[in-house]
Amino acid sequence: MSEFSTDLTQMWFLFLLLSVFAGLFVVFPFIKKERKVVVDDDANAERIGIFHQRLEELEDELANQRIEKDSYHESVIELKRRLLNELSPEQSLTSRGDNRVLAVTGIAFMVLVTAIFYYYTGSHRQIANWNEAIENLPEYGERAVMQTGEPLNANELQAFALGLRTKLATAGDDAVAWMLLGRVAMSLGDFEMATQAFDKALAMQPDNNNVLVNYSQALLIEGSEQSMNRAAKMLSKVLNSEPTNIDAISLLALIAYERQDWAESKAAFEVLMAQLTQDDPRYQMIAGRIAELEQRLGQQEPEAVNSAASINATVTIAEALQGDIPSGSTLFVFAKAQNGPAMPLAVAKITNFNLPITVALDDSMAMMPELTLSNFSHVTVTARISNDGSVMPSDGELEGVSNVIELKQGGSQVNVEISRVLTNTGK
Repeated sequence: MSEFSTDLTQMWFLFLLLSVFAGLFVVFPFIKKERKVVVDDDANAERIGIFHQRLEELEDELANQRIEKDSYHESVIELKRRLLNELSPEQSLTSRGDNRVLAVTGIAFMVLVTAIFYYYTGSHRQIANWNEAIENLPEYGERAVMQTGEPLNANELQAFALGLRTKLATAGDDAVAWMLLGRVAMSLGDFEMATQAFDKALAMQPDNNNVLVNYSQALLIEGSEQSMNRAAKMLSKVLNSEPTNIDAISLLALIAYERQDWAESKAAFEVLMAQLTQDDPRYQMIAGRIAELEQRLGQQEPEAVNSAASINATVTIAEALQGDIPSGSTLFVFAKAQNGPAMPLAVAKITNFNLPITVALDDSMAMMPELTLSNFSHVTVTARISNDGSVMPSDGELEGVSNVIELKQGGSQVNVEISRVLTNTGK
């Protein structure tokens, strides 16, 4: 017997026990043993005889005018009251009905009222749905994950989420179950539940690319700038370990599109399309998106400066921040176009460094073949000391940005001073 069935059995046992106690409260007044009253018939006859004797005496006294008529009537009433009180035990015995009938009637009434009240206000339907969700959890999992059979409808998705929550509550944390719950919650439009579930899964498996991609998708749907920054950082982590991850590339393309960074979005979609065959249903959709982006860009190519642009960047750090460089940190130096995509044109990653340092940037360091230094005329250079080895910014990291420089034939020189601490990056 499963743990769920055991809990359900215990619940019904408690219901039965409470019903027995309630029944005892109803029946007990009718079945308790009563003290019997013994009536002496001879004594009652004697009392009645004394009553008649005294009544005759009063009539004689009235006839002989020894008492007034008012006094006579008052005395008669008093005699009758006294006789009634003396004969009351016999009356109490005849006023009792059949106690067993009253007890059975009370129990039937209690059961009827309880059944009606529970039918209209109880949770029997929810309990039945809960039990059904637990029983069908393996089937729902196969249909949702393995995509076998009919897709889950809205009611089945609700039941699947209920079953997953019950499994996690009874069997303990499971990263796969938390990720599945997050995906189901997204399908149901409950992005708060989805975020909480993905947080649990990510805490257990921080390097799981499936969790990172699904979590990024939820953050993109949420849509705030902080959420998109966090999603971009997660997707960059995925691409560091799996550069050809189609889902991560497509989501990064969507992030650039939402930011209206048409050039970067187009470059990402082109990389994505290069990994698909023409019979893939996504191929035509991506081709249409690229055509749309080309139209937005006006089909204008960036101005080429020369065939092999390069930059020598000398990186220094402000005196006030020299003691804040964390041990094991990574230095990133990258160039970005002044008016162009947000994606860097050249990136240098240095894990063992001492400042000041001079770093060379050229076309061989481009992240996308279409986005190189040689295709742009004006750029800025950024130097960032990363705490976690990721190029995406995080709170507490140190950064400096150069002035805009014009790329020159034969190479350019630039100085970059790290002078600020990053905050509110959406980490």
